[in-house]
Amino acid sequence: MMVAALHLAWRYVVRHRLQTCLLAGALALVLALPLCLRVLVQATEAAMRDRAIATPQVLGTRGSALDLMLSALYFKRQPLPLMEMRHLQELRSTGLGKAIPLDARFHAQGAAIIGTEMEYFDFRRLKLASGRLMTRLGDCVLGARLASRRGLGPGDHLFSTQEQVFDMAGVYPLKMRITGVLAVSGTPDDDAVFADLKTVWLIAGLAHGHDDVASGKDTVLQQEQGNTVANASVRMYHEVTDQNLDSFHFHGDVGAYPVSAAIVVPVDVKSEALLAGRYLKEDLPVQLIRPREQFESLMGTLFQVQNLALVVLAVTLGAALAITVLVFALSFRLRRREFDTLGDLGVSPADLLWTKSFEVAIVGGGGLVAALVLTAVVQWKAQEWIRLLLS
Repeated sequence: MMVAALHLAWRYVVRHRLQTCLLAGALALVLALPLCLRVLVQATEAAMRDRAIATPQVLGTRGSALDLMLSALYFKRQPLPLMEMRHLQELRSTGLGKAIPLDARFHAQGAAIIGTEMEYFDFRRLKLASGRLMTRLGDCVLGARLASRRGLGPGDHLFSTQEQVFDMAGVYPLKMRITGVLAVSGTPDDDAVFADLKTVWLIAGLAHGHDDVASGKDTVLQQEQGNTVANASVRMYHEVTDQNLDSFHFHGDVGAYPVSAAIVVPVDVKSEALLAGRYLKEDLPVQLIRPREQFESLMGTLFQVQNLALVVLAVTLGAALAITVLVFALSFRLRRREFDTLGDLGVSPADLLWTKSFEVAIVGGGGLVAALVLTAVVQWKAQEWIRLLLS
């Protein structure tokens, strides 16, 4: 008679599809939430851990070590003070390791513009999918996902975004020439724009190119002791071309030029320890951090938040199960006449109990299957979502 009980339960569930779907859906959500949370935390850890472990040390201005790590490794815009190039030059002069500068202040319609040197591509093992690396001022290389999303490639152009819209005296957007597209790496590099440090300094207004002032009589206001003062009619260049390349020049001491941070690659383990000790002094304006340590601290905080969330979700699950039991109890009470009729037709009390049990099992099983499917979808898309979040 269990087959008959299962048949009766199935017919009732099919007849009341909306009620069944609502109950199964509610159970699926409360069951899937802790599972999906765990999947997302694991995906975040996997996406961030490899990059943190692969970066020995990072040099930057003294302040939040976590913000420095997020800025240097994942190109997240953080309110960090800038570091002068002289600090990077001083580290190089020790001979204890290489220093790869990073200037991540600017962006191009939401994509981070990273000013760096050629050593960065070797350090991150980035390969070209098409084109070539930067060859002169004003060139840039795009990450694979960014190039695909915007339909750009070698020979196209990309404008930097003006940081201060209402600053009439500010720096205008720079039209950069795209020389290459990087191969897919599955890291934040896929969503970034890479340029030479000098190109980023050009965006910052530390360099400029303009018409030849000395040869234009109408543009000269004053000329004395080899100095030429021009009026506002001088045309400033906002794109670097082969024709105007020689007109671009930098002002001031390069040692005072700013960078966001620098990736430090020590010569050996001993050099790494010596560098770490060298920058422990609190009176220094810069600090040297180990990204792996900051990552472990971040994940410790994240796991604490996860555990708190799991407790809240467990309470929610308990409440949902209690409500489900109440719904079934009320449903069975309202259907008493139906069950009495089945009893009059010869269905035994044991079979009626099996019928009720099968109804609960079908709804609960449907909710569990839906929860597993939802978790599988989240697991399938987790890496992509985390990469987008970190980009």
